[in-house]
Amino acid sequence: MFLKSRLKWVALVGLLLSLLSLSAHLLLAVYTGRRASAYQTSITIFSWRPIFGNAHLFMTKSMYRRLWGPVQLLESLHPHANPRGYYEGPSERSNGFIFVRIQGGFHEIRNSICDVVAVARLMNATLVIPELQSTTSSKGISSDFKSFAYLYNEDQFIAALAKDVIVVKTLPKNLKWARRKKEIPSFRTVRTASPNYYRHHVLPALKRHGVVELVISDGGCLQAILPQQLEEYQRLRCRVSFHALRFREDVQELATKVLYRLRTSGRPFVVFDPGMTRDALAYHGCAELFQDVHDELIQHRRLWMIKRGIIKQKLSVNSSELRYNGSCPLMPEEVGILLRAFGYPSDTIIYVSGGEVFGGQRTLIPLRAMFENVVDRTSLCMTRELSGIYGREIYLSSSSPPPVQQEIQIEAWKTSGPRPRPLPPPPARPKYPYNIEGWWGWVAESDDEPDSTVMELRTNAHKLLWEAIDYTVSIEADVFIPGFDRDGKGHPSFASYVMGHRLYQSAASKTFRPDRREVAMLLSEIRDHMHQGNRTWLSSIRKHLNRSLLDGLHEAHETSKPLSFLSHPAPECSCWKRDSSEASRHASSPSEESEVESSLGVRYRCPAWMNQYVSESSHDKETEEDLDEEDATSGLFPWQSNASHELSEDDTSSKDAQIEDQEDLENGEK
Repeated sequence: MFLKSRLKWVALVGLLLSLLSLSAHLLLAVYTGRRASAYQTSITIFSWRPIFGNAHLFMTKSMYRRLWGPVQLLESLHPHANPRGYYEGPSERSNGFIFVRIQGGFHEIRNSICDVVAVARLMNATLVIPELQSTTSSKGISSDFKSFAYLYNEDQFIAALAKDVIVVKTLPKNLKWARRKKEIPSFRTVRTASPNYYRHHVLPALKRHGVVELVISDGGCLQAILPQQLEEYQRLRCRVSFHALRFREDVQELATKVLYRLRTSGRPFVVFDPGMTRDALAYHGCAELFQDVHDELIQHRRLWMIKRGIIKQKLSVNSSELRYNGSCPLMPEEVGILLRAFGYPSDTIIYVSGGEVFGGQRTLIPLRAMFENVVDRTSLCMTRELSGIYGREIYLSSSSPPPVQQEIQIEAWKTSGPRPRPLPPPPARPKYPYNIEGWWGWVAESDDEPDSTVMELRTNAHKLLWEAIDYTVSIEADVFIPGFDRDGKGHPSFASYVMGHRLYQSAASKTFRPDRREVAMLLSEIRDHMHQGNRTWLSSIRKHLNRSLLDGLHEAHETSKPLSFLSHPAPECSCWKRDSSEASRHASSPSEESEVESSLGVRYRCPAWMNQYVSESSHDKETEEDLDEEDATSGLFPWQSNASHELSEDDTSSKDAQIEDQEDLENGEK
């Protein structure tokens, strides 16, 4: 009967063809897989946007050096955070234990840990591994990790500081019990606390009780600028931040994978940190940048800050004036225009860092329109890879269970007398997950924000891991440009700490520090035709960005360093080392060296033992006059065809442009 059925014959033939096709595909995959190393093709970060393997396509060597090369005047600056002179190790006779609870975001936690280590050495105390409030078990995170170990490597932290401070993982049992009963003195510190505060107020209590508790919620607990005699404590901060604080092993591995995927094409990449958080926008009064429902959300947050005394100004401010004063962040569209005007092609890889971009991906649409390869950690990591670093977390339902009182009322309604019975109480308004970003329904219903759910607290802990990945990528980037460098308290933000780390680790790498006030003025000149800058305007943008490589360092020294030392750790944690070829090159222009020294203040020469570790960089003898002017000024905006035609009409104007470029680059590097 089986053979007589035509339908069954058709099904059998179809099955055989499917098996044959599957076998052919498997053989083809095996055959091509063995020769994958010999086959060169384009890779894709986005499935529809290829990144070609040829990194130098349509780009001259001098043009490539101008966009991606190091800042020559900073190539002699090297990291040196070791003690200079006699440095005594930690005393075996400790004055007691310091237990620390730290509140805040990623950059606040990092700065607070560095301050706490300096305070522990100042008071000759034993430091207990700090407790990070955002990563405690009550926040719904995995029980596989302790608080500090959720983000950082505990063993590395203890070993790296063995010659500075004694660090232990927990308090002794008797002191732990006393802390639970709240029998130990507790101090809520501020980031401007002086060394004398700890010597005269905290140290006596430490000696009496053997333990004190420090609660840090201000992003730090020790003033940024210390007296000259305490300069070694500044270098201790550098050793903690740049050497002792290593991320958890699996977090570091994932960050390395992201870097590998960015480097696979053999091309350099730019990291852009928007710095557009809701708190920062509310604190600085930048609500009108959005002109939609997000305006109301920012104002709601600003009112909350005013009620708690965080902001002393009034609720309604002129965001436009603040923007022209440089108090508001650069929008992604504006940063994209700066990069295109400087000469970065449209296929440049741009990695967007930062845990939160207020307004969501909608605000990045103009940047994606100008650059084809705008990526972030979500596009370079698989979902299971991100879930793997969270650990084993219990399932949390998005809807919270009804309160006990409501259950009692419903039960009373069911068991009440004969009909008609009163209507049951209305259910509480649920707080849906999509309310986290986008429309908050409670804005129109209440002046107070609802309490965070366990799911939201868990997400805040996840943001620390996301920012750890972004921090690693930002440090290793070829070019870094921030949109904003202040947080929701007016202090240096995530981007400031990245720039400080890059200044310490690789000072010569390109780190643009644009002056937002000057950029706002330049962009206002072409506000009516935003994407059609003329030749003079393009030259002004290049001049400004070139100057920001060094002028931004001086600005950071004046504005950021008094608020946070780690945002600008020079000159305390840096030294000079110049090879023979570089010395001869600068012999004819001593003003360059004096200008850099005046900007950074670095006068300490690197010790002799660093000679074998500092690689001698080869300097190209080509001058910037070899830069192809047509590549530098035309084709920056592909839709600007008339301007490129004008530039190609006359050879004399091209020669003049070469001279202008040479002056711009020299002024920028000086």
